Amino acid sequence: MTSDAALDERLPRHVAIIMDGNGRWAQSRGLPRHRGHAEGVESVRVITKMARRLGIEALTLYSFSTENWGRPRDEVDALMGLLVHFLEAERRLMLDEGIKLQVSGEAERLVPAAREALERTMAATAHGTGMVLNLALSYGSRQEIARAARLLAEEVESGARDAASIDEASIESKLYTAGLPELDLVIRTAGELRLSNFLLWQVAYAELYVADIPWPEFREDAFAASLASFGRRERRYGLTSAQLEGTA
Repeated sequence: MTSDAALDERLPRHVAIIMDGNGRWAQSRGLPRHRGHAEGVESVRVITKMARRLGIEALTLYSFSTENWGRPRDEVDALMGLLVHFLEAERRLMLDEGIKLQVSGEAERLVPAAREALERTMAATAHGTGMVLNLALSYGSRQEIARAARLLAEEVESGARDAASIDEASIESKLYTAGLPELDLVIRTAGELRLSNFLLWQVAYAELYVADIPWPEFREDAFAASLASFGRRERRYGLTSAQLEGTA
């Protein structure tokens, strides 16, 4: 296991993870897909605790996409049940660790039991200052951007805003992630090389890291490897290395 001290000091402030490969992990072992999701919950617990321990400010987890509603009904039901169990079981940990829970996405589409558990946990952890755990639930990035555009259009229509005032900052203020640190690192598990409609606006200058292992196997060593990779990157934001050196 990699020690915390071995990690590069230049840690990301905001990490987002596309937790992929649960179903395939289960099927490769002759298990039903929901068993993979259940094992993936343990990875959520491990990575959340490690991120908090390291001082990462925000952790966004792609937990359930808008497209996931099209999966078989029994799998969707199992995912909703796991969400309720996780929120109820981990509420005490979040309180003890000062973790504030928030949600990105159309939470109103969740089943009543999941909505209620989410609301209870967000209310209980609202004053947490240690880290933000942001669950992307019933989330799609194109839908998020369209929602931001509608909200701004309503302000223009009501006279509260002039159309000429709409800029990047005003759009960001209407995104679910408003108030979180700028996204630094996106991790995807199971070797897939796509973003899958996840944080398309926020990812503009984020670093990308792909782990070949499925999410149920992504634990502390794998997370440490992704953070170490981030620490070795040169983030130029459109500039050259020489310009960055001159600024330094």
